[in-house]
Amino acid sequence: MKKTVLLFALTISILSCNKTAETKEFKTAYIDTSKLMDESIEKKDIEEKYKDKSKVMGSQLEVEVNRFKSEAANFQKNAQANGQVWAQQKGAELQRREQELTYAQQAMLQQLQGESGVEMDSLVSNYKKMIKAYGKEKGYDYIYGTGDVASVLYAKDSYDITKEIIKLVNDKYKASGKKEEKPEAKK
Repeated sequence: MKKTVLLFALTISILSCNKTAETKEFKTAYIDTSKLMDESIEKKDIEEKYKDKSKVMGSQLEVEVNRFKSEAANFQKNAQANGQVWAQQKGAELQRREQELTYAQQAMLQQLQGESGVEMDSLVSNYKKMIKAYGKEKGYDYIYGTGDVASVLYAKDSYDITKEIIKLVNDKYKASGKKEEKPEAKK
């Protein structure tokens, strides 16, 4: 009886191994996310916006820094002439102003980083939504991302849909009427 059960179990396992498993083909693709961001008109516009804002805010701070430098230079010239008490008071005042300028510069940088970070996070979120909609529309089972944070170590070039997605996001951005792409200078 034991031999029969063992033979029966062995037969079932052999038959189950010989059975071909049904495999489903998946439609997959990948996007080079670094390239997507590098070629995104909207991202370039956001960067340009904050670059310009930084220049404006920086020029206002620059006026204060130059005024401080001038006062510091005058302090050194007048320190001996006005005496030690004056030099200590003026020196303390200059140190306080230097510290205030440093804090103002740090606050400006934090403000710019915070604002630009919010816009970039929103941009990435919108791109994810567009990619998801694109994947559903085109019938993809998976769309992977490569780039700085690689989640795909290898894929055939034929699966790369980066150019299609770049065109999609740039066309959508242009259609929104925000900023048009500037014509590139001829090489």
